[in-house]
Amino acid sequence: AGTSYIGVTRARMRVKTEIRECPATSATAKIASVAEDPASFLALDLGTTTGWALRTPDGAITSGTQSFRPQRFEGGGMRYLRFRRWLTELKASVAAPQGLGAVYFEEVRRHVGVDAAHVYGGLLATLTAWCEHHQIPYQGVPVGTIKRHATGKGNAGKAEVIAAMKALGHPVTDDNEADALALLHWALAQGSDPALGKEVRHG
Repeated sequence: AGTSYIGVTRARMRVKTEIRECPATSATAKIASVAEDPASFLALDLGTTTGWALRTPDGAITSGTQSFRPQRFEGGGMRYLRFRRWLTELKASVAAPQGLGAVYFEEVRRHVGVDAAHVYGGLLATLTAWCEHHQIPYQGVPVGTIKRHATGKGNAGKAEVIAAMKALGHPVTDDNEADALALLHWALAQGSDPALGKEVRHG
């Protein structure tokens, strides 16, 4: 229980989670032309239901959600082991010359509840340690920065981010997936080499 199979063949990805395949749009094509890097880029909205978006070398973008809700009879640390295993499976499935080039995550400074803050902290620690181990650059991006890029407003609501991603051709219905897509679009708009970012960490 809790395991997932991820297989990527160019623009098509199949996972045992909710997934969206996004059609190419003029906006997507424009961003892809800016980021002409042979590596793939992953954006994550960390949480019990983690939103993710992946840009493959051919410019295709796939996205979805992955649940890390605790399973019955398992210890509290198992969700983080499953998260790390999922990351490793995703990395192995990326068939690009340079593999996974960078990971971006939504940097949340304030949480509504204590439990959510604890889960976010555990997932973030697992993610950054995993990136260090595999020598993959990673960068946290403030929520307001992502929302401003996606909607023009740093305090935009969930519905507005979802609407903005739909306007780009992504058939999203979940705010976690929408946030990950918005983050990916922000990252790609910064240029082709994420390692140039001041906040990017290296192993």
